[in-house]
Amino acid sequence: MTKKQSDYLADLLANDGGAKPLDEAERAPLPSPMADRANDRPRGMTLLNRESAIARVASGEVRQVTQLLLDPARVRIWPGNARVYAHLTEDSCRELIDSILAEGGQKVPAVVRRVDGDPDHDYEVIAGTRRHWSISWLRANNYPDMVFLAQVQALDDESAFRLADLENRARKDVSDLERARNYAAALDAHYGGRQRRMAERLKVHESWLSRMLKVARLPDVVVEAFASPEDIQVKPAYPLAVFCADDETRPLAIKRAHILCDVQVARRSAGRPSLGSADVIRQLLNGPDQALPPSPAPYSVESRHGRTMVSLASQNRQGLTLRLHAGSGASTDELAVAVRDLLTQLEADGKGLQA
Repeated sequence: MTKKQSDYLADLLANDGGAKPLDEAERAPLPSPMADRANDRPRGMTLLNRESAIARVASGEVRQVTQLLLDPARVRIWPGNARVYAHLTEDSCRELIDSILAEGGQKVPAVVRRVDGDPDHDYEVIAGTRRHWSISWLRANNYPDMVFLAQVQALDDESAFRLADLENRARKDVSDLERARNYAAALDAHYGGRQRRMAERLKVHESWLSRMLKVARLPDVVVEAFASPEDIQVKPAYPLAVFCADDETRPLAIKRAHILCDVQVARRSAGRPSLGSADVIRQLLNGPDQALPPSPAPYSVESRHGRTMVSLASQNRQGLTLRLHAGSGASTDELAVAVRDLLTQLEADGKGLQA
């Protein structure tokens, strides 16, 4: 996190959004006289230090933070966060799960706030959705003693949104579309539809926020034309968002999106990779290249971008020749895997080197 973001976060938690002092019972205990005697400090100095510490807390100069060990089942997820909890999986959280196991528990606390009127939950997560999911998964998979470490904050909805947004900005697994739609919902919920006010509160450029909000309004059928919503990035998708926002061109984009949805389904059914985001955007703007995907070349392997990367060029009694295609977008490791897969396919069909 940059210094600018750190200052913004400190200001958010300390001075803004209705942060309130916590109840006396929740404050972290002050150093005890016994602990001070163990360090050979005079008792008079200890009492003076304690009185000084209490005075600093009472004056607001020092803020004490409550950290609790919670049962994640008693903590719900705040719906104002951009991250979609239902999309989290063991694979997407694997690195975090391994880190928690290696460290013997969760070390970085999540941020939660109290909830009222919910008999099933005592708190809700503002920031730390993946940590909550990972601890819940561990408790259900052989680690029932794992607890959810959380820091309690008194935040209103707008401050909670800004805190969650600050955390998500550095997260690669929160897609641009998820963030954009989260911003669109927050614009009306917290800022009365005023983009300038929202940009000021988030410390972002208004023009950048405007592009995010434009992408958030992409029609659902246009989003479905992509292989995954995660493929939609703001910069390349912005011209498409402008195209879809125009009353004259939006029907054309929707018509083309329906065709591309069928193309994507046909490609997956044929065992071929889906069209990449660049191809989808181009065809939505200019018209589909074809209504149906072409038949794949015999004995060929395509890259994740939908381009042939390895194919069988020729075969005779002396051996076979494979062609590695330029411009496929595949890495060296992907090409190596593709060559092995193609050789395996040839062997299975009785046309390999061992035939």
